Parts: sequence; C-alpha cells; structure tokens
Amino acid sequence: MSDVLVLAGEEVRLGQSKIIDVPLPDLYMQTALSMPVHVIRGRRKGPILFVSAAVHGDEINGVEIIRRLVKSKSLKGLKGTIIAIPVVNVYGFLNQSRYLPDRRDLNRCFPGSDEGSLAARLADSFMKEVVSHCTHGIDLHTAAIHRDNLPQIRADLSNPDVEMMAHAFDAPVVVNSSLIQGSLRYAAASYDVPVIVYEAGEALRFNEMAIRAGVKGVLAVMRHIGMLASTRQKKRPHEPFVARSSVWVRAPESGIFRMLVPMGASVNKGDLLGMVAAPYGKGDSETEVLASSSGIVIGRTNIPLVNEGEALFHIARFNKPDEVADSLLAFHTDLDPATDTAVPDELPII
Repeated sequence: MSDVLVLAGEEVRLGQSKIIDVPLPDLYMQTALSMPVHVIRGRRKGPILFVSAAVHGDEINGVEIIRRLVKSKSLKGLKGTIIAIPVVNVYGFLNQSRYLPDRRDLNRCFPGSDEGSLAARLADSFMKEVVSHCTHGIDLHTAAIHRDNLPQIRADLSNPDVEMMAHAFDAPVVVNSSLIQGSLRYAAASYDVPVIVYEAGEALRFNEMAIRAGVKGVLAVMRHIGMLASTRQKKRPHEPFVARSSVWVRAPESGIFRMLVPMGASVNKGDLLGMVAAPYGKGDSETEVLASSSGIVIGRTNIPLVNEGEALFHIARFNKPDEVADSLLAFHTDLDPATDTAVPDELPII
C-alpha cells in the first residue's frame, strides 16, 4: 500500500480522512452528479477494504450501515484503509429504483466500459476508482422490493479468502453462491479482490436488526484481516451455518396468499407454508403451498397478491435445520435493542 492513495485525482495520505466526489455523467437536465466516496486511512499500512451499498438504488439498509460504520469509535487505531461508498447507483437512489434510468441492472454490468451504456460507464468508474485500489470488499444488499431477506452472507466458498471473510462476518447463515457474470463480485475476482455480499431486509425499508448485524459483521471482518485490534467477545455457540443449496417455493396458482410460517422458520419437506385462495370468496377451494425441501426460510414475499409461478419462499437447505433455527434465535436475541444491555452508538430505528 502506497503512502499516498490517489482517487479521482485527489490524494489521501496515511492518517487522513476525506470525502471524494467521483464525477458521473450528468442528469438529463445537465445537473452535475457525483458518487461520494468516504476514504478513511489509518496511520499504519494494511489492507484496503471497500464497503459498498445501493448498487441497487432502492436497497437502503446498507446506506445506514455505512453511515454508522464511518462514525464508529471502533475505527480508532485503524490499520489500513476503508473506502466506503454508501450509494453506488446514485441514479437509482434518486429515483427510489433498483435500476438505472435505462432500466439496466448495474449488478449485471460490471466491469463496464467508458464507452458503453450509462450503467457500463458507472460500473467502469467504480472498478477503476475503487476496486482497483483494494485488497478486500464487502457489498451490502437487501431483497428486492416487496421481498424480505434473513441476514445472510452470499459468497463463492471455493475461494479460501472469500470463505474466510464469509465466516468472519458472523451472519447466522452463509449461502454458497457461485459468481454471476456481470456482477460486482465476478468483476472484482478478475482483480484478485475477494468480495462477500451481505443480504438482509427489504428494499426501501430500514430494518434495525439487519443494520446492527451489518455494522457488527463489517467490523468483525476488519478485525479478522488485521485492520482492527481483536476484542474479547463471547463466542457464538455455533459457527455460521453453510447452506448446501437453496430453492424457491412458487405459487401453484394465482390468488390471495396467506402466509403461515415466519422468516427463519425451520421447515420439513411437505410442511404447509400457506394457502392460496380466490378473492371475493369465489368458490370454496383453497390451494395449499407446501415446502418442496427441508431447510430454513431465508427469504419471502411480502405481498399477499400472487400470480401463478411467483416466488413465495426462499428455502436454504441444511443438514441440521433445527440447529440453524436455534442459532437464529440466539442471533436475534443478541441484536434485539430491547434486550441488548450495551449502550448503543446510535438510537435504534423503530
């Protein structure tokens, strides 16, 4: 790591902290636009970690995670550098949309091109101005709009460095997820930068527990890779559980869906998950929605109006789902503001 980090033409030296505005293409009203990047450098050289949020512009839990992270007292004595990007997809964030104005998904446009579409140009700027400087990365996401995700890490566990980060984050569940061409994880791998994805909560909604877990997880990774001093903390009774695979349960027909199991529930194959019925009381029949596999519910829809074939539940398969469910209960208890006796750095969002 050099004594001087140059990002978007600005120098940041060891021990300095600076917010740098990375120029982006103007809005169509010719309003200038930029991507703010918060660079925090310790006095000593060490790893360079990027923490990014809102690659999908409506996924805002990560924005609050980064706001709390850069203010955290835990960063005292930082070794190395944090490059924090609270809003990558500025265009989508302004429009409260997952996509860019041309309806492209930024997380399918990496590494991008300086002569391509708007999404490609944004991706290209991010890779050149951020990822090219880094040794590690954490990308913060939520479920899509009207869906919810249990706090979880998505990672390609065939990479030992990625696997180490995934376990260090200490989320209750790790889903082994192969790299998808066009994603930030895929592009970062070509730079030999290991990246994990933290998924938790719903688009356009704050979830206090997901936020607290995210801040805690990023700091845990930083400790593990030597950016922060280790602390004596009570160990969880289990290591994060790694899902062998996952499957979506889909609506067998269109109608009004009544959900009967909560997020994080342990289910067995054939268990009743909910019922689909016709609106207005038309007809007497109701169709059962059954678990197609045993495991833990790690994602679900939040809208009861469903069409045939629509994804309703995301089930992660585990060898011992009951143990996972017990670990999830302990995880939620530890992070619940009502039961956590520690003085919080931030007042909890209700």
